[in-house]
Amino acid sequence: MPGANNADTEGSCQALCRNLVSHNGLQRETADISQSVLYTSLMGLLLVADKEKEQLNLGSGRVGLRNVGNTCFLNAIIQCLSHTRGLRDYCLLRFYRTEKNSKEEAKLMEAFSQVLAGLWDVNGGDGVVNPRQFYSIFKEAVPHFSGYSQQDAQEFLRFLLDRLHTEINRRPHVRRTGKEPEQKYAKFRIAEEAAAMWKEHLERDDSKIVDLFSGQLRSSLHCSVCSHYSTTFDVFCDLSLPIPKRSSARELTLRECLDLFSQEEKLGEENAPMCERCNRRTESTKRLTIQRFPRVIVIHLNRFTMSRWSISKSTVHVSFPLINLDLGPYGPADCGPVLYDLYAICNHAGTVNMGHYTACCLEENGWCFYNDSSVTPVSENQLQSNQAYVLFYQRSDGNSNATIRK
Repeated sequence: MPGANNADTEGSCQALCRNLVSHNGLQRETADISQSVLYTSLMGLLLVADKEKEQLNLGSGRVGLRNVGNTCFLNAIIQCLSHTRGLRDYCLLRFYRTEKNSKEEAKLMEAFSQVLAGLWDVNGGDGVVNPRQFYSIFKEAVPHFSGYSQQDAQEFLRFLLDRLHTEINRRPHVRRTGKEPEQKYAKFRIAEEAAAMWKEHLERDDSKIVDLFSGQLRSSLHCSVCSHYSTTFDVFCDLSLPIPKRSSARELTLRECLDLFSQEEKLGEENAPMCERCNRRTESTKRLTIQRFPRVIVIHLNRFTMSRWSISKSTVHVSFPLINLDLGPYGPADCGPVLYDLYAICNHAGTVNMGHYTACCLEENGWCFYNDSSVTPVSENQLQSNQAYVLFYQRSDGNSNATIRK
């Protein structure tokens, strides 16, 4: 995966600096690390990197997952996460055991890592890994998934990442009573306010999941009555994109979905938030942009829509780039190109009630198609289909803009 090594090195540097600050009893904001200490630390980091290379003796990764009862949704998502190199290496090296703040056993993370270890076992050959134990532990943590009915892959992904993050959070768990006091950043510029909000988030939630998957959305609201602008920021782990409605049968592009996601939306008085200046609900316009870009961006094509009486599925063909997806136009005005390369796809075939999930993942020697226990090579021109449901993109090299750095 392009850019994976640099991203992993960056994460290792951050972890090392955290340890240095912690061991010396310094606060992050006031720490003053001399050049000699930095030099020694970086030399140590190089030794750690060499050690990691020695420790990780990986197989091909071309190993299937047994379907243990309508678990194709689970199998497809696990294969995609298994090919998220930063997460895979972190799990296989069990780094979470020393990073997590909680003294409780990270049961789900251990089970998840065990599945990945089976998928990347150098002696795995053409075997199949059984995820039953992992799924049982997951259902204990998330009872919504109990039973053996078919589940939604994107929903499973969200719950899984959230639970893994909770177990390996580097920050202490703090019980919150009542509503958090609202912070005011009126005198800050937008970038400063966003950075302050992000720092505040990391003080509560900081894990490898956040390192890889978390970004920041900016919501801009413009009151049509008094012209007041207000801005809010939210953390996201995936982008759920609407699919534009078309009268013709022509294929759509991912860019059209992104344009629809980020275009201005008119809000009537009945569904608009309170205007801070008018102190009442007013007609307004709302626009979403990406303020902080994650290392891995998960893009969900929202094919399922719910009406009053039923759920329907869109089978529109949405084409997407395999390399150099530029999300810069959907970020801050001055961020420039922000490029991503595709490395995994979760597909959904069939209807709402009778569907099947599969995955396509990028290997060193090309793409492979993962259909539960079956793994077969697939060509690039076979990746584009109307079954694409969740796309996994890795940020590529050359993105030096500070806005996208953690």
